[in-house]
Amino acid sequence: MSNAADNVRPRASAPRGERIADWADGRLGIYGAAKKNIRKAFPDHWSFLLGEIALYSFIIIILTGVYLTLFFKPSMAEIHYEGSYVPMQGVLMSEAFASTLDISFDVKGGLLVRQIHHWAALIFLVAMFVHMMRVFFTGAFRKPRELNWLFGFLLLVLGMFTGFTGYSLPDDLLSGTGVRFMEGAILAVPVVGTYLAMFLYGGEFPGTEIIPRFFSIHVLLLPGIMLGLVVAHLILVFYHKHTQYPGPGRTNSNVVGFPLMPVYMAKAGGFFFLVFGVIAMISAAVQINPVWVIGPYRPDQVSTNAQPDWYMGFSEGLIRVMPGWEWVIPTGHTINFGVFIPLMIFPLVLAAIAVYPFFENWVTKDQREHHLLDRPRNAPTRTAFGAAWISWYFVMLVGGGNDLWAIFFDLSINAITWFVRIGFFVVPVLVFVVTRRICLGLQRRDRDKVLHGRETGIIKRLPHGEFVEVHEPLSQEQLHLLTQHEQREPAELPPAVDENGVKRKVGPIERLRVRVSRGYFGPHAQIPKPTAKEYQEIMSGHGHH
Repeated sequence: MSNAADNVRPRASAPRGERIADWADGRLGIYGAAKKNIRKAFPDHWSFLLGEIALYSFIIIILTGVYLTLFFKPSMAEIHYEGSYVPMQGVLMSEAFASTLDISFDVKGGLLVRQIHHWAALIFLVAMFVHMMRVFFTGAFRKPRELNWLFGFLLLVLGMFTGFTGYSLPDDLLSGTGVRFMEGAILAVPVVGTYLAMFLYGGEFPGTEIIPRFFSIHVLLLPGIMLGLVVAHLILVFYHKHTQYPGPGRTNSNVVGFPLMPVYMAKAGGFFFLVFGVIAMISAAVQINPVWVIGPYRPDQVSTNAQPDWYMGFSEGLIRVMPGWEWVIPTGHTINFGVFIPLMIFPLVLAAIAVYPFFENWVTKDQREHHLLDRPRNAPTRTAFGAAWISWYFVMLVGGGNDLWAIFFDLSINAITWFVRIGFFVVPVLVFVVTRRICLGLQRRDRDKVLHGRETGIIKRLPHGEFVEVHEPLSQEQLHLLTQHEQREPAELPPAVDENGVKRKVGPIERLRVRVSRGYFGPHAQIPKPTAKEYQEIMSGHGHH
């Protein structure tokens, strides 16, 4: 009688790959981790691809950036260009600009890689911006994802400054104007501005250190921090499980979707090559940043149509439309409010975006975990705030390109500037009011659809001569989608006295919270969803045809 162990093949005779896998698993525990997570479910919705576009664009930026680093010379030493681009031969320029020309005209594939790098950077920031707006409007930032919201916010901000340092590296006339713009903003900081500028530029502008320092920041510091944030962001997405849109069978305690392996990984891999292909096609067909047309930077010149990339347009607009106010204080220092105030508004706006999840949590006092997303219409005040912020950004973007608007549309640049100044205060308020009313109108329509069904367009005449439209009852899936959301009650102040007749002390912060809560969840801020009793009465035909 043979022992069961005799039927087991000795490990020494196992295939080489299996033995390597066993060796690795014994030291790293790969099998246990994979067995637990390889079937992890991920929901399927087109809006989730926005984050993937940002991730894949970031990977493309890293890959193309490594290639460009091999040929770029981050030096401001001046030379006479002797490369293959004939119109620039003999022109005095920095080694940074000359190496950019060499990459564009002498390195095989250099110009295409440069353009892929630049387009991928723009698409990366667009995808992050839209992805964060999706997270904002659907409430995906709520507990337990507040920290991940901060990671995404930091990625957006660091991406903006990485882009700024990146397009400044060629040392062309356009990017040099942007660097000079930044120097003016730093100098506007009271008292310490001159010291900060001297420290950053290594002396008087333009100095000889700014390009090498930007190169180190652009290639090493910021990408390293961003890579760490991306990894942390993905780990938290994996740990918290993915959010999902409401629907039948979807709750806060489950995820309805496809498994990580093989479905999700196959789709993600194919989508990466799709994103790479689209960016490559755009880069091959659409020219961007032709530095040879603009020429090398010279401090005594400013290029025409000098505009930053879109993600810096907000700060540019703030500077352009701000009146040139300044004070000379008794100590002899000049405070340039025309630059200093925009310099303060810009980070304050970014900080407001970063802390919004904590602000809403303070208003609601909700400590539950949320894995189901909101429909934007069911959070009218939050949606209105988001729309108002976007409108504010685009108003300032118009201000940042006021000269181009004036040229292409034959308008007065002064009229555009005053429009932006007034719009800075008026447009966000109007957009807030209109957006919230639209959300409330959509809530009313959803309520009517639940109670009366879907309009079919079929008109019938009743025996007594009345004409009515036939309504088709909604399916259970549609009813669930329109009624599954939670409607909060606004916070209320406690009674003026407690059970012992002692007057309660309610601080001003709590009073403010109650007032804000009424603005978010009061009767004027949401339409009551139909109750089961109302639905049953309608379905029974009482008072309804």
